Amino acid sequence: MACAVTVGACGDTLQDQPIGPQALESVIVKSRFPVYWLGFEFQGMRVTSVAIDPGGAVTIHYGDCLVGGQYTCVTPVAVVSSPDNSFVPGVAGSSRVVRVRSAPAVSAQGGKTLAMATGSVVVSVHARNLMLASAAAAAMVPVNKEGLPGQPLPVAVPSTGFDEVPLPSQIPPGAAIPRSHGA
Repeated sequence: MACAVTVGACGDTLQDQPIGPQALESVIVKSRFPVYWLGFEFQGMRVTSVAIDPGGAVTIHYGDCLVGGQYTCVTPVAVVSSPDNSFVPGVAGSSRVVRVRSAPAVSAQGGKTLAMATGSVVVSVHARNLMLASAAAAAMVPVNKEGLPGQPLPVAVPSTGFDEVPLPSQIPPGAAIPRSHGA
């Protein structure tokens, strides 16, 4: 299942309804890590969806669906905050490393995707074009922590080891999971 909780959806490919602050309240209350966003509106596009996946990553979508419809929607801009900083994006294939607000970021898909480790999270910006992705990366701030658009991003902290602990949904009933490898 791609999303455990979805608030708002791209059910109408012609016009999505913006969502209000209530959808973000649960993100602010439940997230144990910084969740980045672009405000309720970014370049004329309102927040149209907030999704939390089983691993805890939060995706905030802006604007109407460009591709898809009900249950599948590609919006002009999406900002994904992942608590798994044990996966730091690297250069592979047609990607390259660029600087975004003083932090190294992986640029892929011709600059339409930017992924950067900052603080205890990895933030990815997906946009319909390079200019929109760059503008979103410059403007993003945490919704549940202090931060200002354009200021340098926090330095990435060492890996939290998040990927070493299975998700509750991955543990069979009655199974015992070892606390550490080796020893």
